[in-house]
This record gives sequence, C-alpha cells and structure tokens, in this order.
Amino acid sequence: MVQAWYIDNDSGDVRLEHHLSPPQFVDLENLLRKTGVMYWKLDPENCESEGKLNQIRSEKGYSFMDIIEISPEKLPDYEEKIKLFYKEHIHKDEEIRFILKGSGYFDVRDEADKWIRIEATAGDLLILPAGIYHRFTPDIKNYTKAMRLFSGEPVWTPYFRPADDMEQRKNYVMKQKRNFLVK
Repeated sequence: MVQAWYIDNDSGDVRLEHHLSPPQFVDLENLLRKTGVMYWKLDPENCESEGKLNQIRSEKGYSFMDIIEISPEKLPDYEEKIKLFYKEHIHKDEEIRFILKGSGYFDVRDEADKWIRIEATAGDLLILPAGIYHRFTPDIKNYTKAMRLFSGEPVWTPYFRPADDMEQRKNYVMKQKRNFLVK
C-alpha cells in the first residue's frame, strides 16, 4: 500500500525520505481529501489480464500510453531532466503514472501549501489532478519505470510556479475548497 507523509524543509539530497521528526503520515483518505490525488494498487505483471487497468483507462478516457524509464543509463540528459521533474509545477491535464518497476517520490501540495511526499513503488497507480502543484524525484535507487497515461494526444508541459492565474489552477483550488468544506 502506498505511503505518504509530510516532509521537512531540509535542502539536502531530495532522493531521501525527508520525514518530519516525529514522522507525520497521511493515510489514503486524507491524501485524497487534502490533495485530490487518487490511488490504486495493481499487479504490474498481470495488470492487463486482471482488467482493472483497462477499466480505469476506459472510465477516465485515457486513450494513449507510453513507458518511461528514469535512470542515468536509460534517460538521455538524466541530470537535467531530473532537475526539471523536481521543479515545482502544474499541468493543464491530470498526471497519471503507473509504476511498473523501481520507485520514486511524488511531492504534492496540500490545502495549506505544505508538501506531502508520496512513495510510489511497483504496482502503484497515481492520478494527480490538473492544477495541483507537484514535483517528482527518483529515490536513492535512481530507477523508475512507469507507464504514462494520457487523454487524447500526449502532452507533458510543465507550468512552473507561480501559475496561480491559470484556469486549471483556479479550478483545482475551488474544487479543493468545496471538498474541504464538505468533509
């Protein structure tokens, strides 16, 4: 099962866990409520035959997918790409990642603008809503193989913070405020 926690402000190696002292974990219900991030656990070896991945793809309208391997050996310009992935940004569309092998961290901002670190390992499928400030880093193993899913034409355009005037950001903030008031 996925683990998530609030992180410290240590500017050291971003590939480390960065727990607060004492650690402050976030369960799945609060992760969804505080950030809108959705999560499924799938079997990366049998996801096609199980049918759950196809069901999610169909329900959410994901019509395109590709595979990315993030490692010094597999990703051209690895160091530069990792810096780009880790720079706080939003997207106009959801960011959908299914971890097939390896691991890494997605950091997302909660409603109070605090960072929550989500440990993503093999079998974790995460959907980050459009407009959420986030970033990604591999962990100390320096290897992540992930399926990226898209609705329509694949686009990975980051809009770096500040991007508060973008429609997707405004919509995300309003939706999170409504969710927070309802709960």
